[in-house]
Amino acid sequence: MTGHKSRKAQQWGLWSHVFWYVAANLAQVIVWWFATPDRFFWPLWSILGWGIGLLIHIWAFRVSTRSPVRP
Repeated sequence: MTGHKSRKAQQWGLWSHVFWYVAANLAQVIVWWFATPDRFFWPLWSILGWGIGLLIHIWAFRVSTRSPVRP
């Protein structure tokens, strides 16, 4: 066994990551909006930090599903 996930499993994992990124950050923005709209936009840290992880996940998915180049 190679330990590699199928393309479909990788794609599901990526879309799951995107869904939770949007849901969690939207929830934080809503809390910020109702609790402290006139203060610093603190959800920014989660959006940026998790966004970096999401971009790495997208990059890894694209690299791993790319068809090999034949000479």
